[in-house]
Amino acid sequence: MKHLNKLVLAIFMFAGLSSQAQDSNNPWSLAFGVNALDGGRVSAAGSVADQFSEYFNAKDYWSMVPSVSYVSVSKYVGDNFSFGLTGSFNRLEKLVLPRVGGEYVVATVDEMYYGIDAVVNYSFGTYLNAFEPTAHVGGGYTFIGDYSGGTVNGGLGLNIWLSEKIGLTLRSTYKYSFDDVRTEMPTHMQHFAGVIFKFGGKDTDGDGIYDKDDACPDVFGLAQFQGCPDTDSDGIVDASDACPDVFGLAEFQGCPDTDGDGIADKDDSCPDVKGPKELNGCPDTDGDGIADKDDKCPDVKGPKENQGCPWPDRDGDKVFDKDDKCPDEPGTVENNGCPEMSEAVIKSLNDYAKTILFESGKAAFQQRTFTVLQNITGILKEYPSAKFSIEGHTDSDGSDALNQKLSEDRAAAVKDYLIENGINASRLTSKGFGESMPIDSNKTRAGKANNRRVEVKLIK
Repeated sequence: MKHLNKLVLAIFMFAGLSSQAQDSNNPWSLAFGVNALDGGRVSAAGSVADQFSEYFNAKDYWSMVPSVSYVSVSKYVGDNFSFGLTGSFNRLEKLVLPRVGGEYVVATVDEMYYGIDAVVNYSFGTYLNAFEPTAHVGGGYTFIGDYSGGTVNGGLGLNIWLSEKIGLTLRSTYKYSFDDVRTEMPTHMQHFAGVIFKFGGKDTDGDGIYDKDDACPDVFGLAQFQGCPDTDSDGIVDASDACPDVFGLAEFQGCPDTDGDGIADKDDSCPDVKGPKELNGCPDTDGDGIADKDDKCPDVKGPKENQGCPWPDRDGDKVFDKDDKCPDEPGTVENNGCPEMSEAVIKSLNDYAKTILFESGKAAFQQRTFTVLQNITGILKEYPSAKFSIEGHTDSDGSDALNQKLSEDRAAAVKDYLIENGINASRLTSKGFGESMPIDSNKTRAGKANNRRVEVKLIK
């Protein structure tokens, strides 16, 4: 008994203050300690009130041995129930004889006592985080000296948890005997006091959270995250943290935003300098929509196609050189940067065109006409973006159909010559009007000569 007291004291000193009842976290429990026999008073007494009237009278009725005298093992099965076995021994020294008249007589005996009992235990829950009242039923077999017999058991108990796994346990069990000879196998009570240990819970990562409740059973974690880690201590569990090794913000899934521009560093091409989201967090000093790091001219607006620099305009006509057909000569936007043709130039073209001569009734040029065609070609090359319509006309000699075709062929012949001599075909169209648009009388030889003509018109 002296050694048991020392053991209990050591357990008190070791244990903490918070605790829980036996449950699925630690389904197994082991209890051991001392037991006391009440000497059969409950069997000898006539009424229930009388049976329990001397419940605390250990001096007159209880028998004990000064050593660990019982061991109990149980397993939690769910819904506050557990099932177990209790083995105990004692030396019965006091036995109450049946009452005939007067006071009870306590006989002195010396019989060894052994019991093996199955127990179904029910927990009423834990109160004040330490006190767990219980009730139990069961049955067993008891040996007293040379006699033995079965009993039906029931009783109450109290566990006082000193920590999650260690506590003190108290229990009283009423053992009803079916033996008719009460001096051989009396109905009696057995009291237990001992130490109880819970075990069997698995905590693989050692974080204090059992595997069955641990969302990350193989990694040491925190209780507030169901056993999962938060490596960077930013309050976001690693599994949901896009940057688990760097302290970050919840709005960025645990990633930092160093420059405070609302873009997480991991998505920010310039994490140390504020910039707009559309440029991946990089600044745009000149506001041309090109990030400074990609802008060859970060202080001057320019198009992306020219790496953020403005296009050159050598002649200053507000048409960029890349679009300017005449980059070294000021022109107009409408004429692609080239100077507009003056009325004098147009008149000069048509003066030349009037002198284009064809073989009679044909679209073939007379030899002296080639000089005129060369002059026309030279003028058109001076205005490389200008477009022209070549129009052919005839006099009224011959049929309308023949004149129409002849006017078309002669206009096409001039167009083909110009193309063959370097004028882009996209700048030229040709059309014939036959005898339908005379500029002079077809009744005179001179008038007919004027009507047989080619005109070059500027297309605006």
